[in-house]
Amino acid sequence: MKKEVKILGAIVIVVVIAAIIGANYYRSSEQSVRITNSNSSGNSTNNAVNAETLVRPDSPTLGAADAPVTLVEFLDPECESCAAFSPVVKKILKDYEGKIRLVVRYMPLHPNSLSAATFTEAAGEQGKYWQAQELLFQKQPEWGTKHGPQTSAPADINALFKKYAGELGLDTKKMDAAFAENRYSAKLQRDLKDGQTLGVRQTPSFFVNGRKLARFSETDLRALIDEELKK
Repeated sequence: MKKEVKILGAIVIVVVIAAIIGANYYRSSEQSVRITNSNSSGNSTNNAVNAETLVRPDSPTLGAADAPVTLVEFLDPECESCAAFSPVVKKILKDYEGKIRLVVRYMPLHPNSLSAATFTEAAGEQGKYWQAQELLFQKQPEWGTKHGPQTSAPADINALFKKYAGELGLDTKKMDAAFAENRYSAKLQRDLKDGQTLGVRQTPSFFVNGRKLARFSETDLRALIDEELKK
């Protein structure tokens, strides 16, 4: 009889412990669901973002450093969508002037991307980064890889970039040195790796205060910016 009582007591203890563990797990699960739901948005994903991976100290920036919203764009200078969307980004910066800071990261996915990014970085050393970026987007049909059947011989990229440097009033010798030294290779490869770590698979890709834009459109991008400004 005593043996049966001991067994019964042991069973009761096990049941009580299991109930306590189950209750704690349930509360933990409920808290996790609430956090996920509070961060949910049709305009963004819920993946946590490492701030250092998102913005590097040497990343090109435009706008006030203390702006409440940081817009990070992973772009490819040779990407047609990036070129087409560039005027929209500029308009957004103007519409939210003082409230937003743009940070550019590179995601070189095309054949001439590394050369183009080197050109803009070298131009930046001479105070013409944004002018160089805009010029390359405008001239993209001349130097960029064309999709579909080719009707002409591939462009001489080096000659074109030297021509563009002249149009911008850049010191071409300094530009040549940047290319000869492959000066920005480590930076570009780091940006590519950071983008891959953050789940960037196409360009352009945007992050608003660390929240990745889920649907690529001006409407969704503005909505996500507005959400952050209301916080």
